[in-house]
Amino acid sequence: MSVWDDLVGQDRVVEQLEAAARAANATATAGRSAAPVPGGNASLMTHAWLFTGPPGAGQITAARSFAAALQCTSPDLALGGTPGCGFCDGCHTVLAGSHADVKQVRTDGLSIGVGDMRDLVLRASSYPTGGRWSVILIDAAHRLTEAAANALLKGVEEPSPRTVWLLCAPSVQDVLPTIRSRCRLLVLRTPSADAVADMLVRRDGVEPEAARLAALAGQGNIDRSRRLAVDEQARARRADVLRIPLEVADLGGCLAAAQRLVDTAKADAEALAETQDAKETEDLKAAYGAAEGSRAPRGMAGAVKELEKRQKSRATRTRRETLGVALGDLLGFYRDVLAVQLGTTGALANEDQRPALQRIAAGGMPENTLRRIEAVLACRRALDRNVDPLLAVEAMTVALRAG
Repeated sequence: MSVWDDLVGQDRVVEQLEAAARAANATATAGRSAAPVPGGNASLMTHAWLFTGPPGAGQITAARSFAAALQCTSPDLALGGTPGCGFCDGCHTVLAGSHADVKQVRTDGLSIGVGDMRDLVLRASSYPTGGRWSVILIDAAHRLTEAAANALLKGVEEPSPRTVWLLCAPSVQDVLPTIRSRCRLLVLRTPSADAVADMLVRRDGVEPEAARLAALAGQGNIDRSRRLAVDEQARARRADVLRIPLEVADLGGCLAAAQRLVDTAKADAEALAETQDAKETEDLKAAYGAAEGSRAPRGMAGAVKELEKRQKSRATRTRRETLGVALGDLLGFYRDVLAVQLGTTGALANEDQRPALQRIAAGGMPENTLRRIEAVLACRRALDRNVDPLLAVEAMTVALRAG
C-alpha cells in the first residue's frame, strides 16, 4: 500500500506532493544540492512546506506521507516509479516514527517554546546521517510562541541544502507572514462523507451502514469518524453530548449538563495522566539511575519538576480538546436543526439523531437556532481565552435554553 493511500479525498494535494517527491528523488540521485528559491514556484521541490486545512482533514498525515516519500528507497524508483511505495525501509521507518533523519515535533502542552525551536534550527543545519533528506515535521506550527516563531524563521530563511521543513497548521493565518511567505502552501479540503465511509469499510472492516453514519457524524474529520466507528466509548460520549439540547429546559438542567460535560473532560485528562504520567516519571528516574529509598541523584529534582510542568500543561490541553470535540458535536447538531427548519434535503450529519433534531426544530424558529449556534461558538472563544471551563460551559447551556 502506497503512503499516499492514507490521504482521503485529497487527490490534488497528492498530485503535487508526488511531483515534488519525484523532483527530490532526481536531485538526491544526481547528488546535486537542493536549494531552490525559498517559497518560489520555479521548482516542483522546495525546502519549506505549509500544510493547512480543517481539523481532521489530514495535514499531519500528508506531511508524514511526504516525509516518507522523500526517504523512499524503493528499487522501482530507478524504473520511473513514484516515491512513497510504503514497503521499503525508508518508508517503513518514517511511518513508524523511527527514521533517524525525520524529526516530528509534537507538543503535549499549549505552546512550543523558543528553546526547543533553537535546538531544531541547529539540527536543521546539518546534513542527513543516512537518509536522503533531513526532514523536520512540526505538527502544530500554530502553537509556536512569538520567540519560537522568530527562531524558526532563521532556519527557514537560511536552509541547509538537504533539509526540508514541513509545517502543519489549521490555516495560513495561524502562521507568521514572514514564515508562510517562505513556504509552499498546500490546502487540504474536507473529505466527503462517502470517501471517509469507503476508507472505514476498506481499512477498518466497519459495516457499510455503520461506516456511513460515523462518516456523517465525523463531519469530515477522519480521525473522529474512525473513533466513532470502532470505539463504543466514543459513541457513548457523543450520545451523551447530544442529549444536552433536550436537557436545558430549566436552569437546573443547564447547570447539570454543564457540570457533566466538564467532569467528562476532566476524567479524560486524569485517565491519560494515570497511565502516561506515571510511566514518564518512572522512565525519568531510571534514566538518572535513582534507586527506591535512596537519595535522589544530582539534577533529578529539577528534571522531575520540569516534567511535572509539562504534564500539567498536557492535562490542560487534553481537557480543552475533549471540550472542543463536544462543542463540535453540538455545533453539528444545531446546524442539522437549522437544516430541518429550512427544509433542506439531503443527509444530515447526525442522521441517527433525526427524531431529536425534529423535536428541537419544531420547538423554535431558525433565529433561535442561529443564536444557539453563536452561543456554542462563544463558548469556544471563551475557552481559547482561558476562561474557567465550567463558567464558560454554564454560560453556553443557559444561552441554549434561552434560544
